[in-house]
Amino acid sequence: MDMTLTILLDGLIYASWLFIVALGLTLVFGVLKILNFAHGGLYALGAYAAAIAVPFFAGLGMPEWFSLVAMFIAAVAVAVLIAPVIERGLLQFFYGKDEVLILLITYAVFLILEDATKIVFGVNPYYVFEPRDLFGNVEMGSLFYVGYDLALIGLAVICGLGVWFGLNRTRIGKITLAVIKEPEVSASMGVNIARIYLLAFGVGVFLAALGGAFTSPLISVQPGNSVSVIVVSFAVVIIGGLGSIPGAAIGAFIVGLARAFAVYELPEAEIFIIYLVMVVVLIFRPEGLFTPIKARKI
Repeated sequence: MDMTLTILLDGLIYASWLFIVALGLTLVFGVLKILNFAHGGLYALGAYAAAIAVPFFAGLGMPEWFSLVAMFIAAVAVAVLIAPVIERGLLQFFYGKDEVLILLITYAVFLILEDATKIVFGVNPYYVFEPRDLFGNVEMGSLFYVGYDLALIGLAVICGLGVWFGLNRTRIGKITLAVIKEPEVSASMGVNIARIYLLAFGVGVFLAALGGAFTSPLISVQPGNSVSVIVVSFAVVIIGGLGSIPGAAIGAFIVGLARAFAVYELPEAEIFIIYLVMVVVLIFRPEGLFTPIKARKI
């Protein structure tokens, strides 16, 4: 029983931050129709920004709980500073081009971000330990978990509901859904397509940076984090279905459980079990488990 609970909780914790990152990836694909390989670099920027922001605000005498606010501010800063540069300064010139070309462009951005983080932050690891003590330890049966790790599950739920509410219950969200379905018709009706694309890309960057910022207390922030994250994030959105928000949630849950099961029961399979699950899903559902974001009547 304890082993089952351990696998379930570890899988949910891993899936929580992975869902936040994959949510941004699938949102960008759903709106802009681009596979953003640079998403992993944006995740790393969020982690590095949090590693700088948390001790900075602590040095100003802020209370311990403010470290959560500091990580949020770090994610917002990455989105505000980086999203317009990438989307307006580069990607807008390649909309409508071949998908492979856009993938190569975002891969080039990924490589630039990877080297830029090394130049700016160096190659030594950063450790963000302050937030992990905020929620203490939580007893689950005979098991004890760090409260912060479990809180990430709540953060993932908030992000998922927030994006769903934003798309389906707000005016700008419904306009975005219309742009997804009929961009030409939307433009002819006076919708500023460029602004919608920038907003969607900005939210995607924010979610990537938010995932990196709130994951930083769980890892050592160092070069190479972005590579593993983008590979696993692609596996999640492919399993769930490119451009599907529910698919990102289910895909992250499946990947999290598969990894946790492998860690405890089949350690030798940990490296490839995620990709095995992806292959099995694609054999029976080549388009993924769910369909992409669809427009509704405004």
